[in-house]
Amino acid sequence: MQDEMSLAPWQLPAGRKLVLASEQDREALAGSSIEHLVRYLEPGSTGIPVLRNTFPLLAVAFSKESEASLKTILSSIRQLRTVPEVEVLRLEAGKSEKAFELMRALLDGGVGRVASFSASFTAELALLRREREALLENYRALEDAFQARNWEPLAETFVHDPYVDPKDEGIGQLLASGFIDQLLPVSSLGVAGIALHLSSVPKDGGALSVTLSYVESEETVAEWTVDYKNLVTGWNYFSLPRACGGAARTLRLRVSTSGTETIGLSLGYPIASERYTTRSNVEHPDLDLRPLAFRVYTGVPGVAPTLAPNMIAPTSTQGTPRVQNYHLPVDLLKQVIDVSVSSIVPDFETISFLEHEHALVCHPLPSGITAGAISGAVEAGTTSLSANAIIDHPEGAPAAVSFLLAPANTDPRSKVEEIERSEPAFPTAMFSGWREVGPESPISINMQLDEPLGGPMDLMILSRAVGDSVDFSWLKVSGFRIVRQSPAAAGTGDVHVQ
Repeated sequence: MQDEMSLAPWQLPAGRKLVLASEQDREALAGSSIEHLVRYLEPGSTGIPVLRNTFPLLAVAFSKESEASLKTILSSIRQLRTVPEVEVLRLEAGKSEKAFELMRALLDGGVGRVASFSASFTAELALLRREREALLENYRALEDAFQARNWEPLAETFVHDPYVDPKDEGIGQLLASGFIDQLLPVSSLGVAGIALHLSSVPKDGGALSVTLSYVESEETVAEWTVDYKNLVTGWNYFSLPRACGGAARTLRLRVSTSGTETIGLSLGYPIASERYTTRSNVEHPDLDLRPLAFRVYTGVPGVAPTLAPNMIAPTSTQGTPRVQNYHLPVDLLKQVIDVSVSSIVPDFETISFLEHEHALVCHPLPSGITAGAISGAVEAGTTSLSANAIIDHPEGAPAAVSFLLAPANTDPRSKVEEIERSEPAFPTAMFSGWREVGPESPISINMQLDEPLGGPMDLMILSRAVGDSVDFSWLKVSGFRIVRQSPAAAGTGDVHVQ
């Protein structure tokens, strides 16, 4: 057998076949300069031939029979649509050496390199096609599993079960004086509602405020303000009017309460990720690495989950005037100043801030009005404000308490003097009117404004004596809550809740 080292370069085996010929013409092509480029096909074949390591650019025939056979085979190859049209070149046996030389020079040169590149490209396409088919099969399997799961109108996508720690002190008072934030560790896409677990619910005396918003844009999705009488012990489902759509975003839940009685909002098991633990405006030992007990649902909006005993519709949603219901921050309460109007100079501090209770003390005097002012506490858009008041001593003398609003650019003491001169002072748009309070039970001070405020206002807390004595009349005012409204522009977060 002749060694390859003794062969001429054009006689070396080709890496890829570029010429098609019939098996009938093998003798005519034997020993030619293009023999190493030829793929021989069996005549009379009707199916698509196996063209392994072949990218045909030319077809040669030396007889009518072989030419007809090649045309039949080439017509079936066209169905592949991965090779160019191939023409059959008719040659004469024994007189085609010059044609062979010309074809070899053409196929071994630029055309051959282009054909090699096209063949590699075609092989890559075939590989990608097989991978695509495998991915489609996997996708169909996932889709079938998803459809099987979604026969139910609602699907629970995430849950933190409630967990009672023997050392729990309860977070009811924290909710009444502040708020709790909880990031939801799921995408917003398709969320139709959330459920919160309550371990105990007072019969009356307050309301639960829940706000769902986007972290990225600070845009409010929906808000729920629910009286205690409409809540139940266990899971309470807060439904959205339509499921969250569009781009997937991060959801944040904010919970707070109002009223004199506290509610038992449940916490979950401790988790390692600090990002998804509860946050509050003040520290609380029970919040250490613990999330809220909550569930997240996707599916059809307005449908109650099977295990939720009740469903709560939102009081406001995205695209409507946004109502922000929040407590005055502690840093703002610390800025209270004394603007009292009285002829008596006491030997004790009548206006002060209680750090551990987030409350203000406004001790009345035998004559005049004791008053504390917080500059710019009430923002534009406010529609109402409220607080709880009580005489914080079992033997304390009763007192009268009220709220007064004044423009931020005026002297607050002069406004207090106007109230003192206009005895008896009746309630007005900016004055709540006097209410008597004693040590037995707290009262609620409320101001409902006829229309939202057009600009920021100073908040003043006023107190005065109602009898001959002011002994131990430590008037404590806490739980300052503001309800603020402003038009919500789609896609913006123009309202910032303190």
